[in-house]
Amino acid sequence: MNDILPIILSIVAALAVIGGLIPVLLKTRKNITRYPGTRDANDPEIQSGGSTLVADGPAVADRKAPEEIALDDLDATTVPDTAAGLEVIPVETPLPVAGRLMRLRERLVRSNNIMGKGLLALLSSDKIDENVWDEVEETLLLADLGTEPTMQLVDALRERVKVLGTRTPEDVKKLLREELIKLVDPTMDRSLNVQRHADKPAVMMVVGVNGVGKTTTVGKLARVLVAEDKDVLLGAADTFRAAAAEQLATWGQRVGVPTVKSDIDGADPASVAYEAVKAGIDQEVDVVMIDTAGRLQNKVGLMDELGKVKRVIEKLAEVDEVLLVLDATTGQNGLNQARVFSEVVNITGIVLTKLDGTAKGGIVVAIQKSLGVPVKLIGLGEGADDLAPFEAEGFVDALLN
Repeated sequence: MNDILPIILSIVAALAVIGGLIPVLLKTRKNITRYPGTRDANDPEIQSGGSTLVADGPAVADRKAPEEIALDDLDATTVPDTAAGLEVIPVETPLPVAGRLMRLRERLVRSNNIMGKGLLALLSSDKIDENVWDEVEETLLLADLGTEPTMQLVDALRERVKVLGTRTPEDVKKLLREELIKLVDPTMDRSLNVQRHADKPAVMMVVGVNGVGKTTTVGKLARVLVAEDKDVLLGAADTFRAAAAEQLATWGQRVGVPTVKSDIDGADPASVAYEAVKAGIDQEVDVVMIDTAGRLQNKVGLMDELGKVKRVIEKLAEVDEVLLVLDATTGQNGLNQARVFSEVVNITGIVLTKLDGTAKGGIVVAIQKSLGVPVKLIGLGEGADDLAPFEAEGFVDALLN
């Protein structure tokens, strides 16, 4: 009995030590999920350089993950930053889509657009001669409508004005509205392909040249999707701009959306995109959004790399949506960008930022006519919720009011 007693006391002491360590271990676990940098070392298109990818922000509630994520120490309104000791970022509630649409229309109406107002003034003239039609044509071209759509609209207006005869301002506004709506084409499908598949999330890539606001657009679009009750995961595949991943993670944290990023500067963007989609599949989210690095459309190597990112993603899941972000103030140069990007990746929709209703409103028509790709989203400001679905009739009404 005396021989057994020391053994029993030793076991009891060991259990006490282990019991004391368990709460400490649980408390120090971070609210992040780590994924190895490479899934298939033999795949030449997926390179990690030994990096570890980190999912910043909260895990999706009740989702599977490669390791369990401790959420016990979180409250319902805050998300801890990725680095210990940094301030907690409050989780915001994005505006409903309907509300932001109304605000964007009001802002466009208030802006100093020359397209709609200029056309209304010209077509309300007492006498419409060839000089007036020349001015109408010039107004449309200055608004970046493009040559072919301009001639199409002028011919339609000529015919209708001739038939109309006596014109009141109301008549002119009505016919101009009808013809502009036809040109903007309300029949195009502007819905986002963000419906989750049976066993995989919908995957969206966001592309564009440097400086058009891709990362900001991804963050704002994440807010739109969260407002529609979608579970979203972000992938920071812009690994060349120093602050891009942190910027994207901050956008995600503001609405409680996790971000997968690399902890190594200059990591292979295709590997980050791959890991983000893998994480999205593991966690059973609805939508994975991939932010890509800005690239000049005349740099062949960079454009080829963009194609590689898409191919690598497709090893795991289909890319459902490729949104091209364009700065509306660049006018016809934006059209050139769109053509080149469409040759590298299959562009499914356009996001027009800075569409403030100045001289560039016609770019909506020019891009759609040239590529057969719809404008799906528009932005008219710097606010977090200043992004909304594009609506043909609402856009034309805003131009003419």
